[in-house]
Amino acid sequence: MIGEAESIVREVMASETYRHAVAALAAEHDRTIGDIIALTEIAAPPFHEEARAQAFLALARQHGLEDLEIDAIGNVSGLFVADVGEEGEGDLRGVRYLFQSSRYKDRISAFITVDSPHMEYIATGGVGSKRYRVTFKGPGGHSYGAFGLVNPMFAMADAITRLSRIAVPANPRTTFSASVTGGGTSINSIPNSVWTEFDLRSESPAELGRLEASFLDLVGRAVAAENAARSTRNGPVITEIRKIGDRPAGRTDEGSALVSLARAAILAHGFQVSFESSSTDANIPMSLGIPAIKIGSGGTGGRAHSPEEWIDAEPQASVQGMAAGLTTLLAVAGLVR
Repeated sequence: MIGEAESIVREVMASETYRHAVAALAAEHDRTIGDIIALTEIAAPPFHEEARAQAFLALARQHGLEDLEIDAIGNVSGLFVADVGEEGEGDLRGVRYLFQSSRYKDRISAFITVDSPHMEYIATGGVGSKRYRVTFKGPGGHSYGAFGLVNPMFAMADAITRLSRIAVPANPRTTFSASVTGGGTSINSIPNSVWTEFDLRSESPAELGRLEASFLDLVGRAVAAENAARSTRNGPVITEIRKIGDRPAGRTDEGSALVSLARAAILAHGFQVSFESSSTDANIPMSLGIPAIKIGSGGTGGRAHSPEEWIDAEPQASVQGMAAGLTTLLAVAGLVR
């Protein structure tokens, strides 16, 4: 398929229509970045994306797209899909709806998601994840007067420490994190309720299942240890365990037509290419056996998901990346039409 993919990509890039499109990307780069900034400045946390969706719909129609709608879950869909709920507790709800309930659900034979600026990486693996919010509850009391009673924060700290000591494989890559925490009422009180959110991930469904089982077991052991260490005369420490995320793992064959075309298109624009696994909207079609990949948008960036996250949409690198993405889309569209 590699030779055929290269031939298809050359044909796409030789067309006059394609050359006009790339010229437009370059000429309208500042406008494109302005549109992105304007959309980004509209608050759109998970489950509250309506204002940004309406703004994107209006913007797309200004640029000539007509067959568009905001579907029942909040995606703006038509020629493309601008979906909701990819991050956090959104738990891929937009792309789940696309493949399970939308009017396009039985018409999708290949799927490409654009996520991160880096063109050098094509994600052919979908990292699965299990996410939990665990609330530890106890009787509470005065930090001095009730000293000796069970303390749910000690149980929570023990659970986090036990998690930190779990051995996980480097291959398939498997990870965990205690990510967000809160609770308590005052500095001079034994808390009656504290909580932490946990993120468990793996490229392998089997390893993810093992990690999840170990995690649930250690939470129980941490609670039992606290109840054994201190007085339960006013009640024991108990837990409420709520699953807040469940992303399926998946994989697209690196020898598939979709991957071959994407690789050829990105190489043709001067980028090196390697394959990786990541957690994106592509997880859902991968898990359903539909060929799916993640590609970059162009430009450079770093420190993802940290307060120092940054992106540089310098025109030359940005347009070079967008052109590679456009080539990929046109090559794949021609193949599946």
